[in-house]
Amino acid sequence: MNLVYIVTIGVLFAAGVSLMLERSLTRVIMGIILVGNGGNLLILVGGTSGSAPLVGWFPAEEMSDPLPQAMILTAIVITLGLTAFLLALAYRSWQLLGHDDVQDDVEDRRIMKRAERDEGPDDLNDTGTDEAQSEPMSEFEGERSDT
Repeated sequence: MNLVYIVTIGVLFAAGVSLMLERSLTRVIMGIILVGNGGNLLILVGGTSGSAPLVGWFPAEEMSDPLPQAMILTAIVITLGLTAFLLALAYRSWQLLGHDDVQDDVEDRRIMKRAERDEGPDDLNDTGTDEAQSEPMSEFEGERSDT
């Protein structure tokens, strides 16, 4: 296997994953396309090179395996379908909100506030139990109830 192929596959996967971690759906789409192309190149480079898989024309040791080619074709179709779906989501988000950024969920914000409040070793008393956990919590706002 050529070193150029290995570096290219690594760059495609690294750039794709870093783009998929962004908040913008446009960048997520670009990341999925890059990861899909990196996966296709990985499948293509993983096999041995050879001629077309025509039975009877070439000796068996000179024929290439058609399975990686079929897998790459299937992966291209799946990536295209996923890209079309994400483009429709981004377009609809742009129509409704004026941007394509993915917003935090209300439940995610509540869990983050609870985690920030519960952090720190100074919340523990001498027995090693957490006093904040012994008080009942309000179900909707993540605040301690006064009852």
